[in-house]
Amino acid sequence: MTIWLLLFQIVVSLGGYYLINYLFDNEIVAQGVLVGVLCPVAASSVVISCILGANRETVTTHVILGNLMVAVVAPIYFSFIGEQQSMPFLESFVLILRRVSPIIALPFFVAMLLQLFAAKVNRFISRFEPYSLHIWAAALTITLGQTISFIIDNWKDNFDNIIILGAISIVFCAIQFGVGKLIGKRYGDVIAGGQMLGQKNVAMGIWMSNIYLNPIASVFLALYSVWQNLFNSWQLHIKEKK
Repeated sequence: MTIWLLLFQIVVSLGGYYLINYLFDNEIVAQGVLVGVLCPVAASSVVISCILGANRETVTTHVILGNLMVAVVAPIYFSFIGEQQSMPFLESFVLILRRVSPIIALPFFVAMLLQLFAAKVNRFISRFEPYSLHIWAAALTITLGQTISFIIDNWKDNFDNIIILGAISIVFCAIQFGVGKLIGKRYGDVIAGGQMLGQKNVAMGIWMSNIYLNPIASVFLALYSVWQNLFNSWQLHIKEKK
């Protein structure tokens, strides 16, 4: 399942970029689609997925592989798209890898070390697992605040592009969750498929937009974070009712 999800990100991100440019001749919106689809899965997707009933190992593995994929593919795409086309591949790769490593490598190795050498500490920390949702909610509040602030700061000079990016981000949010669930259904884990493709590491995507692309393109992900979290909240509500 992970392979198909990653292939979707690689192919559709680049294909969407060229399609938007061909149909509408709008580089900013095309860049928004590129980074919005290529953007890696959020580490917090493990929390939401497991609460909704997905397989923990499947989601955790995809988080690691998905972020590593972006570290390799993104520098290739940014070598001929965006504002940093002259940046060497290796430099771009290291820059992105340094950004994703604290998200995937540090928690993974800390967890492994605790399990192997500090079992008592690991069991103590595991007692607080139910509070992971509250931590996610706090992070979500900060992200939404940053999103609103960014849009307010850039609203007047980029009104048309912000409206278009907001509208198209809803479409791609629905597409990615929908396609992810279809792929997940084929492999027996609908929830995992939807979350692994649909729930994005928005902070990482916004950072890539600001470094490599037109910063206004990051509005796509800024608003995408609103739609994906509204959908996640709805899923959690339905799960609680059941």
